[in-house]
Amino acid sequence: MASQLPLADSATTNVAEFSVSEISQAVKRTVEDAFGRVRVRGEVSGYRGPHASGHAYFRLKDDRATLEAVIWRGTFSKLAFKPEEGLEIIATGRLTTYPGSSKYQIVIDHIEPAGAGALMALLEERRRKLAAEGLFDADRKRPLPFMPRVIGVVTSPTGAVIRDIVHRIADRFPAHVLVWPVRVQGETSAAEVAAAIDGFNALDGTGPVPRPDVLIVARGGGSLEDLWGFNEEAVVRAAARSQIPLISAVGHETDTTLIDHAADRRAPTPTAAAELAVPVRAELQAHVAQLGARLSGSISRYAEDRRTRLRALARGLPQPDQILALPRQRLDALDGRLRACVEAVMVDRRNRLARLSAMLAPSRLADMAARDRLRLDRLARDLPLGLSRGLALHRRDLTYHAGRLTPRASERLHADGARRLAQATARLDRAALQTVAEARGRAAEKTRLLKTLSYESVLERGYALVRDETGAPVRSSSGVATGDRLTVQFAGDDRLDVIADGAGMPGRSPAGKSRPKPKTDPPRGGQGSLF
Repeated sequence: MASQLPLADSATTNVAEFSVSEISQAVKRTVEDAFGRVRVRGEVSGYRGPHASGHAYFRLKDDRATLEAVIWRGTFSKLAFKPEEGLEIIATGRLTTYPGSSKYQIVIDHIEPAGAGALMALLEERRRKLAAEGLFDADRKRPLPFMPRVIGVVTSPTGAVIRDIVHRIADRFPAHVLVWPVRVQGETSAAEVAAAIDGFNALDGTGPVPRPDVLIVARGGGSLEDLWGFNEEAVVRAAARSQIPLISAVGHETDTTLIDHAADRRAPTPTAAAELAVPVRAELQAHVAQLGARLSGSISRYAEDRRTRLRALARGLPQPDQILALPRQRLDALDGRLRACVEAVMVDRRNRLARLSAMLAPSRLADMAARDRLRLDRLARDLPLGLSRGLALHRRDLTYHAGRLTPRASERLHADGARRLAQATARLDRAALQTVAEARGRAAEKTRLLKTLSYESVLERGYALVRDETGAPVRSSSGVATGDRLTVQFAGDDRLDVIADGAGMPGRSPAGKSRPKPKTDPPRGGQGSLF
């Protein structure tokens, strides 16, 4: 091999000098000559499907080594069996090197399955175990807060992941980001990630470090071995018992780990996790502005609609004068009827009062009192006779019934009849006495009323009654001539006979002749002229 390489001349050393390209080409030829065509058994790792160019890049690995593999586009389209992540295959091809990165690889032209890999089998067994415990149940998933104030991120502080998350959150909706630095690859990564999740949950918010509202566990893409720490049972259990909603963003969209099943939400990339954690402030502002505009428009339309309806109703209403015209006419009509009714009632009351006044004349009251007195006297006179006749009839009946009864029955009936007779007699006496008392009371009341309305009560107050020769009362001095005999009656039976001499009498001429008597209306109610 050394004889094929050019020797460099040097004045100071006899060691040959090679360029990088010469070394790479020499290694490439050596590998290709020694391993022209080989069959390799290994587990597919890091397979994400064909590249944009159509070529497929992945790795074949076992428990001790890893071999880069490539399938060119033309070969990949002709394969009957396509590679799958975690599948153990037997690949046939040739070994070569890639000078650009000093790596050796196998160029595969045929694939056949050899069974599931050990890591995939372990991963599937662990997934079934944790799923049976209910750690992956959908009802355990918690909703994410709409606008978290504090976001906790569990990732490596030196990678591009944290910068992508912070920049994305700042662009969408700025929030306070807390980073818990951990290793995301290696033997200690699983313990550090689980401790970070538990540490964030242990914060109570009263200290200088606030408690996050949502957690993001993030890592960039990698092979199954690189992401194996997020398949560890400790990490899965920590994510399941987290009281803070957790977003898993491990690997790329095609990578799936067990923490994705236990998390409340899975994001295909760390950037997508930041988008899930916070809304877009500009969109919220635009949405609020849109809602405000819609609200203003709705209020304006509602007010305009109400104005239109009010105008329509106002046009449909009659004028106030028209509304009040009919009630005003009715009021006027009722007022006229009321006045007429009041006048009619007053006339009726005056007529009734006149009739009652006429009925209360002293002569009528005297007649009624006399009639009641005669009736009372007749009842008083007839009462003993009626009682005697009633007693005689009862005695006759008792005698008749006594003749028809036995001595004992007769005695019993006699005693009963005597008792009933005594009771009836007592009731009759009481009724008669009460009737007489009531009649006397009414007569006395009418007598008092008659006396009150009689002219004699007026005479008792100091007045006098003047009568002419015929006994008629003299109502005015104009009806008296000189030489007329007059009688002046005072209270009681005191009377005085006088002769009119004409002195001081009005209406007399100097010659002593009287003037003609004026016409006067006849007196109403007998003695009414005395008042």
